[in-house]
Amino acid sequence: MTEAESFPPVSRDRRLALLGAPVESGASRRGCAMGPAALRVAEIGERLRRLGYAVDDHGDVAPEPVAGLELPGNARDAATIAGWARVLAERTYGLLHDGATPVVLGGDHSLAMGSVAGVARHCAEIGRELFVLWLDAHADFNTPATSPSGNMHGMPVACFCGEDGFDGVFDEAFGTRVNPANVAMVGVRSIDEDERTLLRKRGVEVVDMRAIDEWGVAAPMREFLRRVKSRNGLIHVSLDVDFLDPGVAPGAGTAVPGGATYREAHLIMELLYDSDRVVSADIVELNPFLDERGRSAVVLAEMTASLFGQTILARPARPVS
Repeated sequence: MTEAESFPPVSRDRRLALLGAPVESGASRRGCAMGPAALRVAEIGERLRRLGYAVDDHGDVAPEPVAGLELPGNARDAATIAGWARVLAERTYGLLHDGATPVVLGGDHSLAMGSVAGVARHCAEIGRELFVLWLDAHADFNTPATSPSGNMHGMPVACFCGEDGFDGVFDEAFGTRVNPANVAMVGVRSIDEDERTLLRKRGVEVVDMRAIDEWGVAAPMREFLRRVKSRNGLIHVSLDVDFLDPGVAPGAGTAVPGGATYREAHLIMELLYDSDRVVSADIVELNPFLDERGRSAVVLAEMTASLFGQTILARPARPVS
């Protein structure tokens, strides 16, 4: 049996590795740096342990800024973001290589430049195709040439899909990129004009809130999971707090009305767990300074527990396909 065939599923005997990334340089307002601490206070580790996992908390990483890096166009704090991206790529790659499932606690969404790069490298080495499920109010497919703000938390998908303008963020070891056609964005409701054009050109799947209003979340999720399974792929899940409606999770610095409900989000997580394809995750953009008595942190901790098997009723570990 090859390594690719024997890649262990995320079952109760697989270790989960929490990794804090208190980055906020990619966002327009401060506060995300407190996100990892808030998620720990909301007992994200304890909830996962109660499900039967061995959970290792590796603490918070620190960036190693790339001296002198300047990206062409509009990209604020590029050297700092590159420092975070490089260290997170190394850490997620290393954790997967050691048999653990990395769960990165953010921090703003620019961290996904690094976390996904590390996962993509590992998947390439074992011969498995990587798919990314992007749960976010925003597409985050801007580049330094298209970004109106220069905030790099609006650029991670473009970066890990290999768009121009990010030279110098990574060295050659992390040259693996994600096929844009393997990215599915769910819950999107705020896209810049140039971003929209680029998404169409690259064939990124976008399930916006209108589609969810018309069809619910189950139909597009099952189609995405069917596609992943047909290609023996693996999934990285990147959950931004603003995917949820602000009435459910107010602790978001870039909140957009009309987001997913509590139950819609839980159903997505439950379907992902049932798929047996998730190998890594990001939980990002929690800004405790904007939250209401820890409400958003608790919701995100609960969502993470659903992603790894928590259910309302006892069900078979995997449904019969």
